[in-house]
Amino acid sequence: MNSIVVFCGSSEGSNAVYMKQAYDLGGTLAQEKITLVYGGAKIGVMGAVAQGALDAEGKVIGVIPEFLKIHEVCHANLTELIVTQDMHERKIKMHELSDGIIMLPGGYGTLEEFFEMLTWGQLGLHQYPIGILNTNGFYTELMNMLAKMVAQGFVKQENFDMIIVDETITGLLNQMRNYKPLPVPKWINKDQV
Repeated sequence: MNSIVVFCGSSEGSNAVYMKQAYDLGGTLAQEKITLVYGGAKIGVMGAVAQGALDAEGKVIGVIPEFLKIHEVCHANLTELIVTQDMHERKIKMHELSDGIIMLPGGYGTLEEFFEMLTWGQLGLHQYPIGILNTNGFYTELMNMLAKMVAQGFVKQENFDMIIVDETITGLLNQMRNYKPLPVPKWINKDQV
């Protein structure tokens, strides 16, 4: 993996462990020469992961839509800041710039970005490893809900198994490096992928 997009919150959360592990993830990515692609803000968990990478002299690319650039506080010291027209263009750009996906704690926007990339993976539009850094068990209930979707026949087991979950940075990155993608579904037109 040369670059990883990290989806995470622009809030700090109610437990300092979220900020610390985000900072540590950024530092680890930098040490391993993996470019961080993220949402471009210097606040919240987003800011912590970026600062961790920057403090370790890593490459950090922020991608932010024009309307959020006005409302959010952009990080001024990134390697590169890309401003997009809208949220959809932002996700496409993040996808184009990365070859792996990690979700840290966040809110609705974090989930929306993660699930769109997960859906694209399910459809064979990419074959990136998709990871969740389950800091302090933050996403345990979400994984339980997804397991229920499998049990109730709404998600295939193989698509559930695409999600790599670990509570440690090292464990998550090791699993992502060893990820074996599913073959592109037969019903997908390979010329369109």
